[in-house]
Amino acid sequence: MASMIVISATAVPDHLRGALSRWLLEVTPQLYVGTVSARVRDELWTSVSASIGDGMAVLAHPDANEQGFSLRTAGTRRRNPLDFDGLTLIGFRREGQETAKPL
Repeated sequence: MASMIVISATAVPDHLRGALSRWLLEVTPQLYVGTVSARVRDELWTSVSASIGDGMAVLAHPDANEQGFSLRTAGTRRRNPLDFDGLTLIGFRREGQETAKPL
């Protein structure tokens, strides 16, 4: 069954932006939205993860959990999803600091 996904891709190679725009709409620069099957979503994410380079990307997709969605990340980033008793929270790392780790 097809479901809506959102991919935010920052500082990624042009060929990756082109590949994403074949399946998804680029609603603002480097923000992609579309409805695809789980298989297409996973294949797109595999491509993104493999060719991220110095950039970063985040995928949000529906999931059967309390929040109703899951996040996947790739590349260097200052914000990291953290599991906190089944909820996904975002840990923010400032320059020179490590991300907080859940207890």
